[in-house]
Amino acid sequence: MMGILKKSVLAAMLGLLAPAAVQATDPPDVDLTRAEEISAGRCSLCHGPEGDSASALYPRLAGQHHQYIAKQLADFQSGRRKSDTMGSMAADLTPEEMLALGVFFEKKPTKAREVRDTDLVGVGRFIFHRGNEFSGVAACSSCHGERGLGTDQLPRLAGQVPKYIEVQLKSFEQRERTNDNAIMHSIASKLTELEVKAVAAYISTLD
Repeated sequence: MMGILKKSVLAAMLGLLAPAAVQATDPPDVDLTRAEEISAGRCSLCHGPEGDSASALYPRLAGQHHQYIAKQLADFQSGRRKSDTMGSMAADLTPEEMLALGVFFEKKPTKAREVRDTDLVGVGRFIFHRGNEFSGVAACSSCHGERGLGTDQLPRLAGQVPKYIEVQLKSFEQRERTNDNAIMHSIASKLTELEVKAVAAYISTLD
């Protein structure tokens, strides 16, 4: 009975978030020149000059929602999200600069990644759109949208670096990621190793 209740509560929470998946706020007017300066001096080494990650360990920022980027930078700065590297990078940023960086990267073009393992991607497609009713895993699309485009508060997943997705899911599962954890821990803790890799592979092919 308790398991059914937990699933019902989670489904209700996801249902409240799902309608927002088709909504987005137009980027505000910000100092993009300043954002480009900051990006060139701090961000591009790991995330690439166009926000297209230069490493499998770092997320793609291109096309990400400006509000989400600004929030994560603020969380790194405050310590709510733990990272020695990002904590120092965000330490002296003003709220205006964080927002400007968000808009700067949101405007960058995105592209899907090549499908390398059709069978693995097929499993990921199933989990992403339908979840796993046998283990209680909710469909990723319930919150992040059918195309993985996310919302103002939830990240765009489409085209994201597969390895980065895997690492974040494991961080949520182990509660090592110290922000945005409430719902994601419940989901990630039920995913198998195969499902984690499959979902990450599928997400990377979305555009």
